[in-house]
Amino acid sequence: MRSTLVILVFIALGVAVQKGIIDIPRHWAPWAPLHINDPITPVTQLKIKRLSNNRDACLAALNTVPEGELSYTPLADYSPTANCPLTNIVRMQASSVRFNQSFVASCPLALAWVMYERHELQPAAQEIMGSRVVQVNHVGSFACRNIYHRESDRRSEHATAEALDVIGFQLENGQRITLINHWDDKGETGEFLRAARDGACSTFGNVLGPDYNAAHADHFHMGMRGFRLCR
Repeated sequence: MRSTLVILVFIALGVAVQKGIIDIPRHWAPWAPLHINDPITPVTQLKIKRLSNNRDACLAALNTVPEGELSYTPLADYSPTANCPLTNIVRMQASSVRFNQSFVASCPLALAWVMYERHELQPAAQEIMGSRVVQVNHVGSFACRNIYHRESDRRSEHATAEALDVIGFQLENGQRITLINHWDDKGETGEFLRAARDGACSTFGNVLGPDYNAAHADHFHMGMRGFRLCR
């Protein structure tokens, strides 16, 4: 009975929206195209995840970034190794930040990163550190392996370029912040790193760092699986 009621409510809501009785803002509408300037809501992750099998729609969302604020190259599907085919991917060169090196990313991962950077990372840096992030240092996105390199375990998100491992940030004022050196800092650098982690959970499916386990003591693993796992 309850499930039937829920279905009827959604049907009624859909009819009301279609007839213009209810106007749902784009950033709250699961069916509406994603725009990079849309405020982040609980619907945002769902919209990003739905683009995993829709290359054209994902690239269209990336192309809503204002001109000159994103440098990326769409890539054809290919298999770097026989066991790890890559689909719906791009190469990220730069955004509002530099990267220590370009990286291959699934299109949804690239989109999650750009929204995170725009709506969470830069505001946190300016509010806490008084300076914008100009460079993000990472140790890669793609690696054809299982999690923790265990032969009997499931494939890592890195095997499909659906995760990025970030080790630190450089600010416009020249300050360098790394997880290995500053995570336990009781001042503003530690506060910033925690804000950077927490903010990432609004667009990435999982964000794992030093509080998760020793294997993540020096980096944030920002991946697409799951929903708001933040440790």
